[in-house]
Amino acid sequence: MTYSRNSISIELFTNVYNMTQMFNITEYLPILIFLGIAGFISFLFSVLPMLLASRNPDSSKLSSYECGFSPLGNSRKIFNIRFYLVAILFIIFDLEIAFLFPWSICLSDIGIGGFWSMMIFLVILIIGFIYEWSKGALEWE
Repeated sequence: MTYSRNSISIELFTNVYNMTQMFNITEYLPILIFLGIAGFISFLFSVLPMLLASRNPDSSKLSSYECGFSPLGNSRKIFNIRFYLVAILFIIFDLEIAFLFPWSICLSDIGIGGFWSMMIFLVILIIGFIYEWSKGALEWE
């Protein structure tokens, strides 16, 4: 079967035309307009302060600001590592809850396989929590 140049271009045009019928760009036009306006306003609010602001820095403008008061002591204090550990544990178990909500809604659709996969996930997290607790990571003195 041989194709001439015209038949290939006509076939290509009909394929592109069929794709545009399947994917109608006018349905997404309000979203594109919204994104364009939001991008323009963001750009405007980023550039205008740089253009309109006065440029006369002095020592008081370049110093750190603490609620209108003079800085009290050294701001480089070391926090206890337990704060970070509790924060990380909170994030882990918060993400667990974020997985549990959609799982509980779709439980009837995913069947027994989805149920047992989530049970394995929960058992692993519970084992990790028990390990953290046994190591004393959650105890404060």
